[in-house]
Amino acid sequence: MKITVIGAGYVGLVSAACFSDFGYEVICVDHDRRKLALLEGGKIPIYEQGLEPIVAANRAAGRLTFTDKLKDAVAQADVVLIAVGTPAREGEEGADLSYVHAAGEEIALAMQGFTVIVTKSTVPVGTTARLREIMSRARPDGDFEVASNPEFMREGSAVEDFLRPDRVVVGVSSERAEKALSQLYRPLTTRNVPLLVTSCEAAEVIKYAANTFLATRIAFVNELADLCEAVGADIEDVARGMGLDKRIGLQFLSPGPGYGGSCFPKDTRALAHTARQRGRPFSIVEKVIAANESRKHALAERVQQAAGGTLAGKRIAILGIAFKAETDDIRDAAALTLIPELQRRGASIAAFDPVAMDNGRQALESVQWCADAYSAAIGADAVAILTEWNAFRGLDLRRMARGMRQPVLVDFRNLFSISDAKGSGMAYHSIGRASVQPAGQKADVIPFKTGAV
Repeated sequence: MKITVIGAGYVGLVSAACFSDFGYEVICVDHDRRKLALLEGGKIPIYEQGLEPIVAANRAAGRLTFTDKLKDAVAQADVVLIAVGTPAREGEEGADLSYVHAAGEEIALAMQGFTVIVTKSTVPVGTTARLREIMSRARPDGDFEVASNPEFMREGSAVEDFLRPDRVVVGVSSERAEKALSQLYRPLTTRNVPLLVTSCEAAEVIKYAANTFLATRIAFVNELADLCEAVGADIEDVARGMGLDKRIGLQFLSPGPGYGGSCFPKDTRALAHTARQRGRPFSIVEKVIAANESRKHALAERVQQAAGGTLAGKRIAILGIAFKAETDDIRDAAALTLIPELQRRGASIAAFDPVAMDNGRQALESVQWCADAYSAAIGADAVAILTEWNAFRGLDLRRMARGMRQPVLVDFRNLFSISDAKGSGMAYHSIGRASVQPAGQKADVIPFKTGAV
């Protein structure tokens, strides 16, 4: 089976590399020649654990190639995967499908013989049917099927998620398409990975529903943490007490600064938009979106209170720019809301992230980028942890405190235990737990002030 992947972005590159690792011949197409030059030179344009050796091994074996010649790549393919971007439309909440539609037209004109075209991009319900119409109009005599195959890869764990998934979902409208996709995923199904075959519409909804449900859990536990602070409970005890219930589970019950990244913000908004369009407003999702935005905007107030009530002339160190650990993705990251607001309130910013600082430099202004967490903290009036990098879990708080003007730590990821914080010399503020003050000082909880949007 020969596979062509349209798009060498996050989803496309990981999919192309992993399918080639199954032994298939894969051509990955992208119009960005700069990106192609990097890939041909053995460099990976995104940070993703385990991806570089897979790309290198399969390029060396001749199973994975990169090109900007879509026509030639599609002509050879049995299956074509569309993995182009579907960003939110400018000023709107719905997904921009122009890249998907354009790819469909190009594929229709280039395909030779029976071809299965698969939407791998995250697309609203009805997109696969619309793509079929566009391709049929462009190529009335074309012999093809269109199917949906949403991805469920977590940034930072994408290779593992592709090679060892919980399930594979394929949406089809014909036996021919089902047969082709069953063959495509045979390397996984022979290892007992469930293959769920649905309609195209159901497959499209499943992707949005899964991400939105996980976002809902995050928003829920964040607001639950606020309640815990108000009543004197520890959110970690509460979350564990909930999560041990098998109906609930422990995942996505860690409080933090709000969700971000390329999926949850975009997908929650797109699902809410689709629901409104169809006359079925999804009120829970609307509330989740609002709660997440409110939380991000409340971060600066929490830092300000921890730093003594004012930020004018103060230096704040930010640890973590990426929206989560194990990725350099800063899309919709909490740092993009917090840092400009701190600056607006008069603070100067020093920052460090193990892998996302290059992206941070492009998105943020007037930030001092530091070599490590300790140098960022030197002379700071407060340190705020935004990303749960493992490297931050082992920080020596005593060492950090010695270099600060005011030894204050705002831990938006609860990386340290209360016992770790005691005796560190730091005033320590976390989420949903009691604050810790140096000996002789009162330990007050600094609550989130919601409704700040």
